[in-house]
Amino acid sequence: MKMRTKAALGAVLLTAFAPAAQADEKWDFLITNARIVDGSGNPWFRGAIAIDDGKIVWVGNETTDTLRAARVIDAKDRVVSPGFMDFMGQSTLVYVTNPASAQSRLTQGITVHLSGEGGSPAPQSETTQPDPVMIQGKPYRWRTYKDYFDILETLGVPVNVVHNVGAAQVRRVVMGVEDRKPSPREMETMKKLVDEAMRDGASGLSTALIYPPGNYQTTTELVELAKMVKPYGGFYSTHMRNESNQLLEAIDESIAIGKGAGIPVQIYHLKAAGVKNWPLMQKAVDKIADARTAGLDVTTDIYPYVRNGIGLGSFVPPWSYAKGPEAFYKTLSDPKVRADLRKVVETDTLWENWYDHVGQDWANVQITDDRLGKELAGLSIAEAAKLRGKDTWTFVFDTIAEGGVSVAPLSMNEEQKRIALKAPFVMINTDTSPASPDVDGIATHPRAYGTMPRVLAKYVRDEKVIPLEEAIRRMTSASANRLGLFDRGKLSVGYAADVVIFDPDTVQDRATFENPAQYSTGMDYVFVNGVLAIDDGKMTGARAGKVIRYDRTQK
Repeated sequence: MKMRTKAALGAVLLTAFAPAAQADEKWDFLITNARIVDGSGNPWFRGAIAIDDGKIVWVGNETTDTLRAARVIDAKDRVVSPGFMDFMGQSTLVYVTNPASAQSRLTQGITVHLSGEGGSPAPQSETTQPDPVMIQGKPYRWRTYKDYFDILETLGVPVNVVHNVGAAQVRRVVMGVEDRKPSPREMETMKKLVDEAMRDGASGLSTALIYPPGNYQTTTELVELAKMVKPYGGFYSTHMRNESNQLLEAIDESIAIGKGAGIPVQIYHLKAAGVKNWPLMQKAVDKIADARTAGLDVTTDIYPYVRNGIGLGSFVPPWSYAKGPEAFYKTLSDPKVRADLRKVVETDTLWENWYDHVGQDWANVQITDDRLGKELAGLSIAEAAKLRGKDTWTFVFDTIAEGGVSVAPLSMNEEQKRIALKAPFVMINTDTSPASPDVDGIATHPRAYGTMPRVLAKYVRDEKVIPLEEAIRRMTSASANRLGLFDRGKLSVGYAADVVIFDPDTVQDRATFENPAQYSTGMDYVFVNGVLAIDDGKMTGARAGKVIRYDRTQK
């Protein structure tokens, strides 16, 4: 490897004394004429940035006559910022099963992807992974995060990936999906699996408490699992037990879990779902702010859309799945079961009742995948039922009995997005897996393609809800701090060279609910660990991402 004396010099010398490269020794890249938004939240400034050997080695004023690089990129007064961090991007396996899906993330400027909600890629067992997973024509098996990480590293990932261990996944491995309390022995086994995942390099424990079997996990159970994270400096992140009429109580539970385990808390995709609950959003933000004032390390994130994404099966009460999904689906052949369920859905609001949240109108529930046929993707449940010549409720129960379909309920309003964005502890996530039109068609939520540019275009440029520097801080250093990635998220000497170049006046999300499979535009250059993944608007195919394994050697 060539000597990098200039990198060491550049870290300590002032801009006025920026070191000149030797004739046979050049930086890999120099970005000039940049509007630098460094990720700290500070005002932008004009300057230049040098990248070498995967790191940022110099940041300063324009002195290009003294600097040399193998390649100079003229930013032409565009913004240069750290790469964006997706605070919950669902699956990373898709990066190797469908490599083309990387474009949906890179065109958003995303260079770090956190995975893990209730489920997670590991641990696995003979029950949860009975057959090998076919990846690029070859069979793969894994049981631990170590094995899974090895697979990703062997095949290569396009962005940096970070993983939580899912509490529901641990429960599936040990207990299956039944609604019951764990025995003392089962509890100890689950705790050992969390410990193993943390030793393998997971970032923390995550939950999804509205989906089986996560909704069967008690606060006490979750505190015990979360305690296993504390020795490793991890955090607890959660899709809370309720995001609607019991939103404030759910926040209390989330804080109690973190407090009981002695670890920080991240609340995934904060929302007040259901028109009757919209006024709760300000109260929710205030509750988190009050907790922080009291010394509790609690943060949250959102996605910039007023429709969420769930399975149609979530429109029936969670206790329906107490004996497992397959057992429940069989009961739907009984007309009385259907009639009783419909009555509960129409009248009972003491659970996360999504039908009530959409105003009890199936026209407000949009189908977002093509499992029922491409002709139904993008239609509302009401429209799809009519096209199939069925009563709406018959269509709903028939669909659930066949395994369901992904849907996007119209459950939120724009005002709560603005409220959240104005709170300094709110970050951004996509809450969906990477996708590609050739494999997934339009079977996804538009946030898979448009989340980060939508924040920059809609809420920064067009509506001026928050300044550009603040939006980028949420997507970069704020997320990095929560993830414990203290060598990423800022344009500082010695930091990993995850860097994006874009024009804030033209960057734009294009994905819609009717046609979500449209790439965002405007991310002209995207560096991942100092390697160009997008070069002057063109994908390079580089797979320079890293599987970030947290170092637990000091435990």
